[in-house]
Amino acid sequence: MTTDYKDDRLSIWSGDYAEILRHTVAVIEHARTEIARHVNGYVSTAYREIGQMLHERKIESGYGDSVVKRLSADLKERYPKMGVSPRQLWNMKKFYERYAEHDEKVLRSVALLPWSHNLLLLSKGLDDDATLYYATKTVEKGWNRDLLLNAIKLNMYETQTLARVDNNFDRTLPAEQAQYANEVFSSSYNLGFLGVTSPILELELEDRLVKAITRFLMELGNGFTFIGNQHVLEYNGKESKVDMLFFHRGLRCLVAVDLKIGAFKPEYAGKMNYYLSLLDRLERGTDENRSIGIILCAEKDRVEVELALEDMGKPIGVADYQLIVPKEKLQKVLADEIKAFSEEKGNGNKLPKSRKSNGK
Repeated sequence: MTTDYKDDRLSIWSGDYAEILRHTVAVIEHARTEIARHVNGYVSTAYREIGQMLHERKIESGYGDSVVKRLSADLKERYPKMGVSPRQLWNMKKFYERYAEHDEKVLRSVALLPWSHNLLLLSKGLDDDATLYYATKTVEKGWNRDLLLNAIKLNMYETQTLARVDNNFDRTLPAEQAQYANEVFSSSYNLGFLGVTSPILELELEDRLVKAITRFLMELGNGFTFIGNQHVLEYNGKESKVDMLFFHRGLRCLVAVDLKIGAFKPEYAGKMNYYLSLLDRLERGTDENRSIGIILCAEKDRVEVELALEDMGKPIGVADYQLIVPKEKLQKVLADEIKAFSEEKGNGNKLPKSRKSNGK
């Protein structure tokens, strides 16, 4: 006797699956970030305690060199893969002394960084406020050592105090989410990693960003998952395309990015408002917050942006981007790096390799 077998497997709509995928990726990315943070925290705590011991025993450069050299040799024999050089031990002492009896908040922030990042911050002689800013941004944006170095060289701490975030988040989002969104999104982004040397079209800019999506995610900061480019939204028999679509696990919302190669125009805000309406109606999950839109343009007039966003009901931000680092700044960064590398090589000591950040 034959029995017809009917497949009763669960049918999942594409919208439901996209939500399942976003949630799964968000969980994994969060776990990877937390693991990296915990590892960095343990390493920093251990190095700080070693530095504290050297400090309390009053071991100073000169008469204390023989003790440090012997300690380094014994540690290398016991932990051959750890590579604790005399210079490393002196750096641990400097690390302890730099943050001893300072703001606990600063110490907690630098404890989350890879050791190579902390060595860089130590070498720059920054005050507590600047150190806290760069440490916080490194964790938020997943900066590797090179990106942190460039941020310091470009004086991001000094310039960020003058930057205003151009958006309507305070009017269109609940207070807590608006505050978080203001922390997540910047008023300006550096896309110099794209290697643009001449004018390009919007589609070419988008194509370059997609190809360098890992670097773009690092510039955006932690928590972003790339969904796709030229994302199609079909409604009422018409198609609309979002340049780039992301999901942010902390904000629990979709983030639409619209790329413009020229200056901001007020009509861009209306177009983004429409995209966000479609996203909220067609793709927003039941447990997700309102979608957010970011218009990335070459330049913006803040008064014009404020007027354009005044009556928009959807949360929209406008940010400008820098495609090419100014020549004089780039030359200074390169010159300083070459000098530092030469000095480091001359000492014959190797610093530990930077950990890859951003959960990648």
